[in-house]
Amino acid sequence: MRSSRDAPVDNMGAEKCYDSDATAHVRRFQVLVSLMLSSQTKDQVTAAAMKRLRAHGCTAESILNTDDEALGKLIYPVGFWRTKVKYLKLTSAILQKEFGGDIPDSVQGLVRLTGVGPKMAHLAMDIAWDQVSGIGVDTHVHRISNRLGWLKKPSKSPEQTRKALEEWLPRELWSEINWLLVGFGQQVCLPVRPLCSVCLNQHSCPSAHKSSPTKRPKAASPCSPDPTSASTVKTEPGQESDVKHERLKKEPLPTPVSPNAPKRKIKTKVKY
Repeated sequence: MRSSRDAPVDNMGAEKCYDSDATAHVRRFQVLVSLMLSSQTKDQVTAAAMKRLRAHGCTAESILNTDDEALGKLIYPVGFWRTKVKYLKLTSAILQKEFGGDIPDSVQGLVRLTGVGPKMAHLAMDIAWDQVSGIGVDTHVHRISNRLGWLKKPSKSPEQTRKALEEWLPRELWSEINWLLVGFGQQVCLPVRPLCSVCLNQHSCPSAHKSSPTKRPKAASPCSPDPTSASTVKTEPGQESDVKHERLKKEPLPTPVSPNAPKRKIKTKVKY
C-alpha cells in the first residue's frame, strides 16, 4: 500500500524541504526549521512556507535579521504561526551563538531548543545527521500503532508509543517506520472514517471496520487558517501553553507572501 510512495509526506516531508545546493550546516538548519513548522500543519502548507523562506534566505542569521511581521507573513498559514515566529527567533539566536548557525548533533541538544520536542529531535537526527537515535512518533504513528495493537497496552501519548515501539521493533526499522506509517495514515488509515475496505490489513487489524468517534465540526474561525490540521496533529511536550495562548488570540492575519511578488507596502498590521 506504500510501494508507490505518493503520499504528501513522500513529496513534501522534511527531507524534501531543504535546499540541496546549500552548505551542509544550512541544509541541516533548514531540516530543523521545516520540522518546527510542520507541527499542527499539513505537509502541503509546510512545503509552501519553506519555499518562501528559502527564497527569502533560510539561515539562522537571515531569520534573526527578519522582523517578526515579515517572518509571520513568510510562514503563514502554518498552524500557530505567531508562536512559531517566536520559536524560530529564539532557536535561531541559540544556534547562531552556540553552533555557528548549525544544529546540535544529539537529541539532548536538540530538545533544549525552543519549540523542538522529541519527535522533531529524532527526525532531525535521522534526516539532518543520518543517525537513527529513535523513532519519530507523530499523530499518525501514534494512532496506527494503537489501532494495529502493536503495543502491550494502549498508549496515551506519542512518547509512550515511541518507548513501547522501541522495545520490540528492530532498530534497523526505526527510520522507515515513520514515513511508512505517516503516508499510510494520510491515505488509508485516516483519523476519522479510515478506509478499512481498501486496506490490506483489514482481516488482521483489531480495529478494522470499527466506527471512529466523530466530533461535530466547528464553524471556521479567521484565526484558524487550516482548521483540519489542529485535529490531526498533536502538540509536542512543552508547547501546550503557547499553543493554547495563541488559540485565544484574535488578531488580524497577515497577507501571505509570494517569493516572486514585487515588494510593496502591506496595510495589514500584525501584533505579536
